[in-house]
Parts: sequence; structure tokens; C-alpha cells
Amino acid sequence: MTPAIRRCPTPFGVEEGIFLGLSTFRVLQAHRPLCTNDPAELTQPKIPPEGKEPDMSALKIKKGSTSHSAYDLRDPNAEVIESHTLAVLVDNEAGVLARVIGLFSGRGYNIDSLTVAEVDHKGHRSRITVVTRGTPAVIEQIKAQLGRLVPVHEVHDLTVEGPAVERELALFKVVGTGEKRIEALRLAEIFRANVVDSTLESFVFEITGTPEKIDAFADLMRPLGLADVARTGVAALARGA
Repeated sequence: MTPAIRRCPTPFGVEEGIFLGLSTFRVLQAHRPLCTNDPAELTQPKIPPEGKEPDMSALKIKKGSTSHSAYDLRDPNAEVIESHTLAVLVDNEAGVLARVIGLFSGRGYNIDSLTVAEVDHKGHRSRITVVTRGTPAVIEQIKAQLGRLVPVHEVHDLTVEGPAVERELALFKVVGTGEKRIEALRLAEIFRANVVDSTLESFVFEITGTPEKIDAFADLMRPLGLADVARTGVAALARGA
């Protein structure tokens, strides 16, 4: 004998229906779950036995079909932020550096490193090396706007054009005694840093290398008494002819 189908009792009474409003009360009454007189057929969620995975066939999802979380809302097509080293050849005249820096600051571009020096005394040319960050579209916009400046002769993206040599010089003052002083000397030898000044309580180390190498040396010196740091910024040249 087929058990009679009926509506499950609603948790809302007449007083609650008046509070919720007549239209809402009618919707809740109409959408009550179906029940039966057979206790075995009550609409309770079936919990799988311990050690057994729930049946996902109703959802038509194959096991192992995806490793992505439904809560991962990041855009997979979003452009990543890249670091680029730009070499800019400019006229060595007053106000050129201010115009280049003004281009970055006026448009909200970030500058991680900036170096400038005269490279051609007779031709009055200077070379500006800028390390900046941004999406590929922003980097292209920076290069295009730098090329429009009147004192600018050449703009090279050393990160894109090919292998390049990047070096930076830094000075580190480390204050400490005892075991920390010995450990600082040992690490300096590993990183090939030179001691350019020494007192009974401090060292000044000179180190040359890539920005990553200098960052690593700074991280190791901080717990040993790093007191001050001076960095020149990145100088870079393209490899080969």
C-alpha cells in the first residue's frame, strides 16, 4: 500500500503569518516539503556511513574533474604585475631628471630604483636607469610617454630586449659584539662582502650584486644588528654586442 502523501506541518502559525505578511505566509505554506505517513520515508538528509563519500551522481559531477575551489573568485585572465628595467638616454641638461620623475609621479607610476649619471662628456648625454612595476600595458605606456619627451633620445626595455647584466652597490652598517660580530663576518665572507670600515662595536660592509642578492644579505644582517643601509640603485647593460 502506497503511503499517503501530505504536506509537512509548517513551523509558522497564524500569529507568525500575520507578522510575516499574508503573501509571504502563503508562499511558505505552498512550498512546504512533502512528507509521508511512513517514518522510514521522512525527508531527512541521508548521512553516508563513516569512511564513505557522499553520492554526487545527482549533481552530475565527476570525481576529480576539477581542482579549483568554488570560492576562488580571482580572475584567471587578470594581468600580472611585472618588474622592468628601463634604460633612458637623455641630454645632460638642467631639469631633465625632474621631467622624467614628473612623468612617473604625475601618472601614478611606481619607481623601485633610479640611477642617473653622465655617460658621454663630449656629447652631453646621460643615462637614466629606472626599475618600475606594472602590467604589460602600463609598461608599454610608460615607454611610449618617455619617448615623447624632447630631451629623450633612446628608451630601451632591458627586461624584454634580451639578457642584461644588473648590478647594485650597497653599504651596510652592522652594530654588535661577541657571537653576533663573528657571525656577521662569517656571512659577509659567504656573500663576498668587503669590510670598508671597522670599530670595536661595528662594521661597514660593501657588497655588489643583483638586487636579490643584496636583499638576501640585508635579511640575514637584521637579527645581527643591522643599523643602516645605503644603496646606489640598479645599473644595467644589455649582454652581447
